[in-house]
Amino acid sequence: MDLATLIGLVAAFLLMIFGMVFDATAMSVNFAAVKAFIDVPSLLITFGGAFMATMAMSESPGEFVKSLKTFTLNLKKVPSNEEETIKSIINLSNIARKEGLLALEEAAGSIEDEFMKKGVLLIVDGTDPELVRSIMETELACIETRHKGNVGFWENLGSMGPAWGMIGTLIGLINMLGNLEDVSTVGPSMAVALVTTFYGSVLANWICAPTAAKLKATNDREIQMKEVMVEGLLSIQAGENPRVIEEKLKSFLAPEARASFSSEEGGEENG
Repeated sequence: MDLATLIGLVAAFLLMIFGMVFDATAMSVNFAAVKAFIDVPSLLITFGGAFMATMAMSESPGEFVKSLKTFTLNLKKVPSNEEETIKSIINLSNIARKEGLLALEEAAGSIEDEFMKKGVLLIVDGTDPELVRSIMETELACIETRHKGNVGFWENLGSMGPAWGMIGTLIGLINMLGNLEDVSTVGPSMAVALVTTFYGSVLANWICAPTAAKLKATNDREIQMKEVMVEGLLSIQAGENPRVIEEKLKSFLAPEARASFSSEEGGEENG
């Protein structure tokens, strides 16, 4: 469970509710005030319109539902440990240095990451280095394209929220102006009209923007880890010294992580 996402979403929601019920003049809380922010037609116009317009941008209803489910990815803690990845590659380089590239086939059985395992097996099969790089970078590009599609879905939905909120507001204002004979209804009608704009802002800024940003950050971390794998495996195939490989891969780390990095399976000296 990703606590940062969960705490952020829940806290933002509670602060929003607090703003609705807190009366600064009387310094008291009035939970009945929440009723003023609940309007079913406005919900249908804003959320229904935003979701359906986003579905119209999708390839199919199934693709729309699939993209919608990516919200749950934000609630999962995604393992991303560059240091451990580098240590695994250095361990593989030591095995290749001692026993040859063919010995990596047995080591591949204990590798959990399918991308890295695929690269190791390509090397074991004696695939040309340029072809190995081409295959892995093509897969990397496909992964990034899929991830960008998910990010784009939430960005599109986030842009549709305020737009449909404004549409709902305009509908409410038109209805209000068409019934100005009863002045007592102007205030309540204006409030209902503005609620749709509120709903659109909530959809965009409470759900869509954080989801898109989190998915983008997760994609960046995953792509970087896989780039580490590509460079490391190609270096192993080229027969580079494990210590040279370690120094090369450490350049992917942040300065503080690079300074504290220590390889448990450290590269061996030349000899």
